[in-house]
Amino acid sequence: MYDQITDVPGVKVGNKENQQALTGCTAILFDGGAVAGVDVRGSAPGTRETDLLNPVNLVDKVHAICLSGGSAFGLDAASGVMKFLEEEDIGLDVGVAKVPIVPAAVLFDLPHGDPKVRPDKQMGYEAAKAATTEMFNTGNYGAGCGATVGKLAGLDLCMKGGLGSASLRLNNGVVIGAIVAVNPVGDVREPSTGEILAGPYKEGSILDSIKLLEQNYSPTIPAGSNTTIGVVAVNAELTKAEATKVAQMAQDGYARTIFPAHTMFDGDTIFAVATGGERIPVDVIGGLAAKVMERAILNAVQSAESVGGIIAHKDVAKNQ
Repeated sequence: MYDQITDVPGVKVGNKENQQALTGCTAILFDGGAVAGVDVRGSAPGTRETDLLNPVNLVDKVHAICLSGGSAFGLDAASGVMKFLEEEDIGLDVGVAKVPIVPAAVLFDLPHGDPKVRPDKQMGYEAAKAATTEMFNTGNYGAGCGATVGKLAGLDLCMKGGLGSASLRLNNGVVIGAIVAVNPVGDVREPSTGEILAGPYKEGSILDSIKLLEQNYSPTIPAGSNTTIGVVAVNAELTKAEATKVAQMAQDGYARTIFPAHTMFDGDTIFAVATGGERIPVDVIGGLAAKVMERAILNAVQSAESVGGIIAHKDVAKNQ
C-alpha cells in the first residue's frame, strides 16, 4: 500500500501543474465508473456537475473527478478530462455518444505565481492521461501547486499548502482513501496535539487564527479566495444517498484539522465515491473517511515545499 487514494481498487490519479505560474490540476479516474455524492460546506464554492450527484437525479455513476486551481477559470480543466475519457470510449451511453461524467471543484490560487495562467482543457487532458494506480507526488503538485494556508492576517503572511493523500485498509480488504488540495483561510493543526503546523507566519512564529478572530479581527481578503477540496473513495457498495452521507461525515476531517473551517472565505467541498464491492455500514465508512481525510490534510502540509517566498511547514520545523 502507498497510503494514498490509489490504494482503493479502481482509482487512478494524475497530476499536471505549472511550477512557474504556481497552479495545477488533479484528475481522479474510476475504472468502470463509481457511485458518487458530494457535500459543499464552504460558502464560496466553485463547482461543476454537483447537481447531478443529488440522489433524486438520474445519473448514477461518475467516471472521474477533477480538482483544480485557477478559481472559476480552472473548471475548464474538467473539459480536458472529459476529452481524454471520450477518446478512451468511457462515458454515459446516450445512444449517439458516450458522455463522460466529470464533476469538478476549484480553489483560488491566483495571488501567487502568474494569475493569467490557469488550468485549462489541455492541462486537464494531460492530468487525466497521466493517471496511474501507482504512487503519485503530493505537496506542490496538481491542484495543490499554488495552494496556501493561513490567510486571516493577510496573504503576505500565508504558508504553503498543497496536495495530500492517505488510505486505510480494513481486515476485510475494504480500503478507504482520500485526496485533498489544502488551501484554507484558516490554519492547519495536528488533531492529536493541537500543534499549528501551518498558518499566518510572522516574525518567525505561526499565529493562531482563532485568537485573531477573538480579537474581532477583520480579515482583509475577499470571499472565495481560499477553499479546501477533496475526494474520499471506498471499494464498497453505496447508493448515491449513502455516498452523500459519507461526504458529509468526511467533512469532520476538515473541522478537526482546519481552524476555522467552512467559512465565508472558503468553498470547502468533498466528493465521496464508491467503486463497488460488499455492503459496509455507512457509519463505518463515513467515520473512517473523516479519519483518513484528516491524515490526507496533514500529508498535504507536511509534504509541501517552500516556494516564491511562501514558507512551508518543513522549513519552519527545521528552524525550530
